[in-house]
Amino acid sequence: MTDHKPPDYDLEETMTVETPEQFKAIFEDTRRRIVSLLLERAATISELGETLGIPKGTIGHHVGVLEETGLIHVVRTKKVRAIEAKYYGRTARTFILTSKANPDIEISPDFFLTTAADEFAEASARLRDQEESPILSTLRYARVPDEVAAEWLSRLGELTHEFASERRGGETTFGMLVAFYPTSQPHLPDVDGAT
Repeated sequence: MTDHKPPDYDLEETMTVETPEQFKAIFEDTRRRIVSLLLERAATISELGETLGIPKGTIGHHVGVLEETGLIHVVRTKKVRAIEAKYYGRTARTFILTSKANPDIEISPDFFLTTAADEFAEASARLRDQEESPILSTLRYARVPDEVAAEWLSRLGELTHEFASERRGGETTFGMLVAFYPTSQPHLPDVDGAT
């Protein structure tokens, strides 16, 4: 795997989201977008507000919630005129969700799928008339032994990690959704000697 270094500050590889407060904080739409942006680089409240088109006061509130729950923190400060600008960063590259963190919070199990589906539909409509567009969607089924499924799961995990660690650049932010799951799809019976 390639060793990429975004963002521009040190952070842990993983952090387990353990409290209901953390879980609720990370699944609010604006806060989720803030946390996502901070994978690119550390940012000030002003930069986040300008990027998201949201007033600084509102961003400040959301940053406060994320900081209070330990999901982001100040990674550096910089003197700008007479004011000290705070640059915020994530505490971890990947947040691992646990069932004990969300006992009273209703988040749909298909949250990531529906979010990605909405973004995909918007991008498809926007790029419909382009001759070549950077969009791919496919669904495939394969009946494989459990050990092969485990290998695919591992490889997909490595690929998504590599994608998320890619050096930032360009003008477009791309999304990548990976889902790997057992299905109840029927299959034909095995035939002796068939390959």
